[in-house]
Amino acid sequence: MILLESHNYIIHTTLADKFQKPTSLDVQFVDYDGVRFHLTTPDRKTALLLSMHIRCWDELTRYGAMEVLQREYGSLIQLQAEPEYNISLEIDLEKAPPEGEERDKFIQSISLLKRNALAAPFELAFKQQKELENGGGQGELMQMHYRDEEVIYVQAAQDRVTVIFSTVFREETDRIYGKLFLQEFVDARRLPTIQNAPQVLFTNREPPLEIRHVPGLRDSEDIGYVTFVLFPRHFANPIVAEGTISHIQLFRDYLHYHIKCSKAYMHSRMRHRVAEFQKVLNRAKTEVATTERKTASGRTMVSR
Repeated sequence: MILLESHNYIIHTTLADKFQKPTSLDVQFVDYDGVRFHLTTPDRKTALLLSMHIRCWDELTRYGAMEVLQREYGSLIQLQAEPEYNISLEIDLEKAPPEGEERDKFIQSISLLKRNALAAPFELAFKQQKELENGGGQGELMQMHYRDEEVIYVQAAQDRVTVIFSTVFREETDRIYGKLFLQEFVDARRLPTIQNAPQVLFTNREPPLEIRHVPGLRDSEDIGYVTFVLFPRHFANPIVAEGTISHIQLFRDYLHYHIKCSKAYMHSRMRHRVAEFQKVLNRAKTEVATTERKTASGRTMVSR
């Protein structure tokens, strides 16, 4: 299966091009989950302004998003974000790292703006789990309403961190494909090579116990809940934790992306099969025999 990248491809390629040849720019685009970006050169060609708007910004800032972004981008963050956006970064091409590995890392870091903002509640949960190891209990149930009608829930406990995705399946076929994919996640853990993978649970309509007390939960057949159980081995090491955060953020997009790809593949196979059957039917048509008869007067009559 194809794994989606954590960085924004448009930001990455645009910055790489502008380092080579600075030009005026004004581009607006939308990433996964409806996150809006605006990349422009308001003053001069060598000064880029990157702005981002995300639905759950207020929730992310409550869980420490600005601290994470300050750590990653420092002075690039503007005191006043562009109107209608939550955060803006100013990138001065003349002060950027020199060409080579350092510049590549810099471009990659800028293209991970959304990922780094969404990382805040996960980093906080990992920290809370460490604090709860000796005392017990549970941490705060953090909620990110990152899409219309869909939420990510993150909660730390004494020995784990639980991540719950609520996802809406608009069509009956999406629910069927979704169950098949999620069953593969469960079955894959039986393989000896990946038994250390997080536990995955799926429920349709009925929310998990961890969030049943949350008000306003939907009760319909088109809603599903996917639960990941992360243990310390998935985030105790900083490098492993970084990868865990990057991958789990994209789970919802990963699931629905492959559902759409599977439906497109099935439709293409059905069209191909129909075309093959049509060829068989065309070859099966018999030619109609025609006979000619003449009347006594010499006129010709054709019968079919």
